[in-house]
Amino acid sequence: MSESKKNIVAANSVDSLDGQFATLNLGPTHPATHGIFQNVLKMDGERIQSADQTIGYIHRAFEKIAERRPYNQITPLTDRLNYCSSPINNLGWDMTVEKLIGIEVPKRVDYMRVIIMELARISDHLVCNSVIGVDTGALTGFTYMFQERERIYDLFEEVCGARLTTNIGRIGGFERDFSPVFFNKLNEFLSGFPKRFNEFENLLCRNRIFMDRVINVGPISAERAINYGFTGPNLRAAGVDYDVRVMNPYSSYQDFDFQIPVGESGDTYDRFMVRQEEIKQSLSIIKQALANMPEGNFHAEVPEFYLPPKEEVYRSMEALIYHFKIVMGEMNIPEGEVYFAVEGGNGELGYYLISDGGRTPYRLHFRRPCFVYYQAYPEMIKGSLLSDAILTMSSMNVIAGELDA
Repeated sequence: MSESKKNIVAANSVDSLDGQFATLNLGPTHPATHGIFQNVLKMDGERIQSADQTIGYIHRAFEKIAERRPYNQITPLTDRLNYCSSPINNLGWDMTVEKLIGIEVPKRVDYMRVIIMELARISDHLVCNSVIGVDTGALTGFTYMFQERERIYDLFEEVCGARLTTNIGRIGGFERDFSPVFFNKLNEFLSGFPKRFNEFENLLCRNRIFMDRVINVGPISAERAINYGFTGPNLRAAGVDYDVRVMNPYSSYQDFDFQIPVGESGDTYDRFMVRQEEIKQSLSIIKQALANMPEGNFHAEVPEFYLPPKEEVYRSMEALIYHFKIVMGEMNIPEGEVYFAVEGGNGELGYYLISDGGRTPYRLHFRRPCFVYYQAYPEMIKGSLLSDAILTMSSMNVIAGELDA
């Protein structure tokens, strides 16, 4: 019998060595784990003495699948990493390939991407923070914020026809320009969202019951967070102001004025508050992008990587050939080795790509922020109550899709 199966059999049983500790199996199908992964907890009453993690229940092997797919067909795989903010994954991959090829996209594309990525960041943080509320017993805010997430999904649907796993964007830009309907819906969202978001914030941020449940729960110091490789809101909550958008700007983020919110103690409350403030900063970035949207094309002039308009395919032999070669994955990519990172919903989302000049990647590795910081989870919950361990997991925003790539 494997070690993991022994642990499952021992769930809720008394340890035979000393008769004092119980072994509790949390996952992989427990609803409180927010995904398919497992923690085998050694319990002293309600106190956690130690935790043993197990991941790999999804068995998707994205990186190996990608090495057998043309570059434009890898974008849907990135959707399934952090599916709460999949457009960031999509556009990060597009920019990685553009870096390898040497494509310079129009300024308008940069600003369009910023709008989509910041909408995705808001959606991601709304899910995380509203779920923290649910895990403290406050369901109302969750229902409020899911309505807002649906409004963001309506915007994604207007751009690409999809909502959750979007496959949005293309290598070189977008499939089509933003429509007038999209701009109208976006303006409606920007005008109505702040009031509704303030209602959510008033429900929890200074709520004494909520604060008692989350303050000093699952703390981590800045030094330990850096040692573990934390990035994103979890690192900033510990007091480190590292943000890829500022440290290594991409997609013209250097054009925008925004703040990097940081916490102090790195506990659940700080992680909650950092995400709350980042939502406000994302709104500011979107408004700046709208106000200063450049004129120009919505994609780069790279016919060998960008599908030609359908009407041209019907009447032009050259467009038909390009269309066939791109769809069938017959376009060779130059040799090279690149690493490109974006600020994902959970931190630095990186793509390490090696090309041998063929039609598919020679090697591809996703740097998934959840996979990096989840290793600190046992240390963060040691000595805490079981209920606090659930809150810590929620506030870290552990997404199973990023654990098992």
